[in-house]
Amino acid sequence: MATQGDTIKTVRTGRKNPEHKEGPVAASIEEQTAKLPSDLFLWLGVGSMIVSAAFQIAGQKKVSNFIGHWPVNFLVLGLYNKLVKLEGHD
Repeated sequence: MATQGDTIKTVRTGRKNPEHKEGPVAASIEEQTAKLPSDLFLWLGVGSMIVSAAFQIAGQKKVSNFIGHWPVNFLVLGLYNKLVKLEGHD
């Protein structure tokens, strides 16, 4: 089992744990999502904020709250996309 010191050494050196491999589904998803531009997720997040605000102004608060939860998900997907592009997959 890896200790905290081993984890810190791995982070500093950039070496990955050879015991941990991606499955075929994750590898294929990462391969496809790496083709998407990172700006796409940023614009989806900002766009959903604007749409949510528009519904809020229009008085449809339930729809606004539903759409208002989307930006976080888009931005997290954007971070995942960026990590796959920078680090690659196994």
